[in-house]
Amino acid sequence: MLEKCRNAKERWGGVSDIIDHWLEERQELISLFVHLPETEVGNGLAERVQHFCQILVDYLSSGHFEVYEQLLREGSDFNDGSLEKAQHLFPKIQVSTDAALDFNDRYSLFEETTLQQVREFADTLSALGESLEERFELEDQMIEVLHHSHRNLVLEKQ
Repeated sequence: MLEKCRNAKERWGGVSDIIDHWLEERQELISLFVHLPETEVGNGLAERVQHFCQILVDYLSSGHFEVYEQLLREGSDFNDGSLEKAQHLFPKIQVSTDAALDFNDRYSLFEETTLQQVREFADTLSALGESLEERFELEDQMIEVLHHSHRNLVLEKQ
């Protein structure tokens, strides 16, 4: 029983650290996003867009390959129906993943050369912002369903 308790503490404690770090990455991504429109055209915009794209892909990767995996494992271990509740969120999250990756593919090597390209960038950035906002809401729902709802059970086992 002590070994189970130790394993649970390691597993769920690690999930919280992963989530905390991931949410810090989200905050950085949002900050970069908000400040992009303040950048003057021709004065570092391309570099800022490239940096934003790097952080965007890092955030997506952390979510898909670390956080979601841990949350799904937790939902599976508790076998309380939370996994089924969360399954409907993934296709919705995937839509924003596709939009973000398309943005990255299009702008990670962005070099503004014409006013038309800058206008297209601004429109695409705005659409990405809407997509990310929806994604963050869905991810928060997933954390609630797969992690926070089990928090008291985890604490009882410790």
